[in-house]
Order: sequence, then C-alpha cells, then structure tokens
Amino acid sequence: MKVAIVHYWLVGMRGGEKVIEALCEMFPEADIFTHVYVPEAVSERIKAHRVTTSFISSLPRPAKSYKSYLPLMPMALEQLDLRGYDLVISSESGPAKGIIPPAGAVHICYCHSPMRYVWNMFHDYRERTSFIKRLLMPPLSHYIRNWDAISANRVHEFVANSHTVAQRLQTYYRRESTVINPPVDTASFGPVPEAELGDYHLMVGEQVRYKRPELAVEAFNRSKRKLVVIGGGEMLPELRALAGPTVSILGPQPFAALQHHYARCRGLVFPGEEDFGIVPVEAMASGRPVIAYGRGGATETVVEGVTGTFFHEQAVEPLLDAVERCEAMDFDPDVAVAHASAFGKQRFKAEMGAFIAEAVGRAGKASTVKPVGGTRPEPMRVRA
Repeated sequence: MKVAIVHYWLVGMRGGEKVIEALCEMFPEADIFTHVYVPEAVSERIKAHRVTTSFISSLPRPAKSYKSYLPLMPMALEQLDLRGYDLVISSESGPAKGIIPPAGAVHICYCHSPMRYVWNMFHDYRERTSFIKRLLMPPLSHYIRNWDAISANRVHEFVANSHTVAQRLQTYYRRESTVINPPVDTASFGPVPEAELGDYHLMVGEQVRYKRPELAVEAFNRSKRKLVVIGGGEMLPELRALAGPTVSILGPQPFAALQHHYARCRGLVFPGEEDFGIVPVEAMASGRPVIAYGRGGATETVVEGVTGTFFHEQAVEPLLDAVERCEAMDFDPDVAVAHASAFGKQRFKAEMGAFIAEAVGRAGKASTVKPVGGTRPEPMRVRA
C-alpha cells in the first residue's frame, strides 16, 4: 500500500509534528506533502522521508511568512498530485485535509482542531490584529470557512485528538470522529527528590495570544511569587516588558533545560484553552501538578485535586486561587507520573494503527495495510 502523509507546514517540532513523527515510524515508506518545509527545524525521522511542498514554498520568505499565504493554501493543496496513493493521512489544524484524494484511496484526517482562526477563535484573532487585517479578515475567512467545510467531504474518517476537538468537528463539519489522543514522550520526563524542588512555578509553550501567557505574568507579578517562562513566540517582547522582578522570561530553551525546570517547579501554570495540551502531560510525567484553565483538552488530562487544580475564569484572582489550592493539595508525584504514562507514544501508535487497519479494511484493502504498531480495542466513537 502506497501511503501519503499531508501536514500543513513543517517549520518546527511542536505537537502536530510529533504526530507526523509517530506516523512516519508507523509507515516508514510514506511520502510527506506540505506547504512549507524547513529541514533543519524537524527531526531526523521526518527528514528520512521524501517531502513534497506546494507552491507556497516558492513564494517570498515562506519559512517566516507562511501564515500570510493562508488564502492561497486551498488552491495550493488542490494542486498537489496524489495519484497512485492508496492511503492518505492528513494532519489538520492549518489547511491540510483539503487535498484531492485519488479515486479509490482512503483518506483519514487526524484533526488537532478545525482551523481556529476561521472557526472557534475567529473573533479573538480579529480583535487582536492590525486595522488592515481586521478589514480583510471577514471576507477572506468567509471564503476559507466555506472551502474548509466543503473539503470535509473529501475525508472518509476523522480522528480527533481530544473530545473537545470531536465536539468542534460535530459543530463545524457535522462529522463523526474517533478520539485518539496525540503521542506524548512521557518516558523522557521524570520526577526528582523533594529536596531538589525549586521555589518557582513554570509556564511552557509558544507565547501567542490565544494561550493567554500575559494572564500568568500579571498574576505572579501581583502575588510576588516566582514564575519561570519558557518558550518563544510573538508575545515574547511584550511579556518581557510586562514581567516584574519575580518573573523570569527565559525564551526558547534546549530540551535538557526544559526537563530540568519541569521536574523542579512547584507547579505548571497553563492559562489558555488548548485543543489537547501536551505540556500538562509532560509536567505530570515529571511528577509535578498542573494549574490549568478549566476548558479544553486540559480537562481531559488533569484530574482535579489529584494531579492539579482548575480555574474557570481567565482572570488574575481565579488563577491565584487555583495556585493556592494546588499548593495546599495532598499531591503524590508517583500518581501523576502513572497517570501521564497513559498518554505515551506506544499507546498512540497502537490505537492509530488499529484504527487505520480497520478503516482500510472497511474499504476492502485489509490485506495490504501494515502499519508498524500494535492493536487495541476500537476507541470511543463520538457521533453527531
């Protein structure tokens, strides 16, 4: 069976790219299709595959300006030639699923989220952008939204990365989906003895507006507690200007530094609403509790009063209250580590492999699909 993997862009190694990496392990002969490809920014596993880019990669400064070309991406996807492929796996959160699959091929979409900037977070993005973009966004988003909904019909089977995303698939596409959580490299993290714990809380991730990092900085400025912030992103200069003397903005850090801070923080602060949220699972795998906003994927991974606490309004006082409740909680690091282990990579490969084999089997190609992975019972199906 000839397999194509379609991803929106390959310019770093975040959660979506970790899914691609796991799919590459499952299908070592698969070809990858994407809009923009920066080889030095991705793993050796991904680089081992043949990668084909759309015409977006030929436009000026594609590695930096690719998001500006969003209105062109539907047309760019439809020009990718997938003739000869039997199985197409698209990875969706930017435009990826809108390829034209060959007749007779099976198209499975692993959805991190329907495009946030045109669906559930359209108004958030619009109110925080420049005047010119605010004028352009409504007509352009209307066009992309219509194309996105129509192109959902080109997908045979949807897989959602969380029940939160499954609900969005119901709302925006009216499509059934199967929930398979993304792979988290839990084995790379672990706890340290209590004597090695630090006196700071931690916030990790790309510093962008929808993740609400400024909320955590404001809260820790007010409380005078120590906060360490790790990660790059467009808001980094703004956060550095906002940070008081107890808040350290470290920016992007090597993996070893991330492991060190995860294991020694008093707790992870997670102020945004995420589709799934790999960062809280990494913190729990490090034996540390999570203080999370009580919406989105974090509600499916963090256990209130056991592995962390929630706050239910994105404001300073509710966040600080959750921090205090977390500090007073009877927390067991070993319980958190055991809980996080259920989200590991082998679990993802086993569930995804079983799902793909069954989906292809329903299409009459069961004897030709051989994903490298185990088998598990079929995951819960969410129906519209």
